[in-house]
Amino acid sequence: MSDHSFPATAWAVTPASLRWLKPVLFTLCLVPWLKLLAETLGLAGMSLGANPVEALIHRCGLWGLNFLLITLSVTPLRVVTGQHWLARLRRMFGLFAFFYIVLHFLLYVGLDQRFALGVIIEDIAKRPFITLGFTALLLLIPLALTSTAAMMRRLGRRWVQLHRLVYVIAILGVWHFYWQVKLDTLQPSVYSAMLAGLLGYRVWARWRRVRRAARRRPSSPDTRGG
Repeated sequence: MSDHSFPATAWAVTPASLRWLKPVLFTLCLVPWLKLLAETLGLAGMSLGANPVEALIHRCGLWGLNFLLITLSVTPLRVVTGQHWLARLRRMFGLFAFFYIVLHFLLYVGLDQRFALGVIIEDIAKRPFITLGFTALLLLIPLALTSTAAMMRRLGRRWVQLHRLVYVIAILGVWHFYWQVKLDTLQPSVYSAMLAGLLGYRVWARWRRVRRAARRRPSSPDTRGG
């Protein structure tokens, strides 16, 4: 536990309460998709605006990025608060990131490009921001496929190494967003700052562990006579 963590009893969650908390969070994670669906169908006077296709693609991609950052936030939040049960939510957030990013890509393929394979391949090859986004999606697929407890046991240490790709994916995702925006870069800049903070925390935490390990390491005996 971190020296700066809150008391573990401050808002501890028992296994029983976690069983109902997960479905609640799962439902909340679906709310953006349900809202987009309602707007697409024009329910209760809701609308996607003048360019519904662009709005659908953009907002699904944005929520995919949101869930990537939420997933990366779990570890620092767990350490700072001392609430280790938070780690049990990380897989769900990561899979929702995959869900929204796949939806983002499928909407681009189906609604924007009308499944024109030649145009899609040309876009991926020649438009850098699409190249970045597609690369991030490809890297995300093996993480989603190996997210089960059985795959964790089967891969062992290799699972940890594989899932470190999430850092690369997050960087590519924010980069994709930044290059996509032509004029107003405020929002992607905010996402860049948040990602820099999350990655910077990990660099700092690793440096701190190395320094602590060095302090615990016994010093070499002085063999210079005496």
